[in-house]
Amino acid sequence: MKPEELARTAVQTLARLTGRQPETVLGLRRDDEGWKVMVEVVELSRVPSSTDVLGCYSVSLDEQGEVLGYERSRRYQRGQVGGDE
Repeated sequence: MKPEELARTAVQTLARLTGRQPETVLGLRRDDEGWKVMVEVVELSRVPSSTDVLGCYSVSLDEQGEVLGYERSRRYQRGQVGGDE
């Protein structure tokens, strides 16, 4: 699968599983089991939006692009600086 297709599959599946709309694909990398797609999701909308609570999710896919699982790796405020893994 092309990287765009892997990212699209991860985003669509994460939206269905969490009930939240993913906002940004943060990264895509190959690992021992296939692929990992890191996706940012708005978990709590606030006013102003700079204080929204975001979650960073890692979605695992196999070589054919089938989703194996997902997990939230961190949670943070949109305006928070640093803390990248």
